Amino acid sequence: MTQIQVVGRHSIDAPVLRYDPTRDELAAHLEGQPRYRLDQIWEGLYKQGSDLEDISNLPKSLRQTLSEALPPALTPEAESVSRDGQTVKWLWKLHDGHMIETVLMHYRERTTVCVSTQAGCAMACGFCATGQSGFDRQLSVGEIVEQVIRARATSAPRRVSNVVFMGMGEPFANYDRTWAALQRLHDDMGISARHLTVSTVGVIPGIDRMAKEDLPVNLAVSLHAANDTLRDQLVPINKRYPIEQLVSACARYLAAKNRRLSFEWALIDGVNDSPDDARELAAICHRLRAHVNLIPLNPTPGYPTRGTPGEGVEQFREELEQQGVNATVRRNRGTEIDAACGQLRASRQVIDNPKRR
Repeated sequence: MTQIQVVGRHSIDAPVLRYDPTRDELAAHLEGQPRYRLDQIWEGLYKQGSDLEDISNLPKSLRQTLSEALPPALTPEAESVSRDGQTVKWLWKLHDGHMIETVLMHYRERTTVCVSTQAGCAMACGFCATGQSGFDRQLSVGEIVEQVIRARATSAPRRVSNVVFMGMGEPFANYDRTWAALQRLHDDMGISARHLTVSTVGVIPGIDRMAKEDLPVNLAVSLHAANDTLRDQLVPINKRYPIEQLVSACARYLAAKNRRLSFEWALIDGVNDSPDDARELAAICHRLRAHVNLIPLNPTPGYPTRGTPGEGVEQFREELEQQGVNATVRRNRGTEIDAACGQLRASRQVIDNPKRR
């Protein structure tokens, strides 16, 4: 069999991982095999969610050869399950020792997986554990896709219906691999574009690129402040892409895709939770017909940032609704399992390095 040459890996030195190859790249690896073997493997991996070793209609020797040539990307480092069993969070170790996180969340009407697109993050948002830890590297397509595959196996028999790119990293800073992963989830795993959401801190070139793509996926923007002075402090990339430019990019996306835009707003005690903050946010929402997801900020080991108390969260939501904005409070799920982005890794780093306490 020939060696797979995979386009778009994060490094020429990186191994080819199980879910990295495209269908054509995998076909090149099956030299000498009947044509139908490709269908069997692709169906087994993506539709059935089987391990290579368990695709029973393949010869055992082929299963073994492929398993050795295409190792899995993710090694479990830690797993946390909420007391009600509805939220599961994994800390995965990658082949080079870097860590990423994935969260599975069951709701009454859906099951959602939150995936990472980078190991670490370079956006340096002051209230975010991932941003505080810095950037390690981009994830490959296979490293992104395998998070959904693994979560789907745990979720069964409940079907994974939604995937949100809201985990570690800025998706548009790893645009090509993020988009290739979205296509794989849509085309090969059968997840509707309406149930795929990409969250950005406001990388305008990425918004404009995605507006030209063929899949009408949902766009979410981590806004957190509605004036440039405060947002420059909370989300440093705002200095490069200020709010007015960001609003214009969102308007272009809406015109191209006709999908509902959502703003994410992590409520930070005494920072962005005043009535004036709500009124500024409402003014932007009116221009874009945007929905607001209010996020009670989870406490993060090693960082002093405090989230707005529950009463303040409710007051902020009521203020938005009085301004005519549709706002929901994201259920604070799995606080006891460090379920917010970057928290499980941060907790592990504090344990491993007590000086960070």
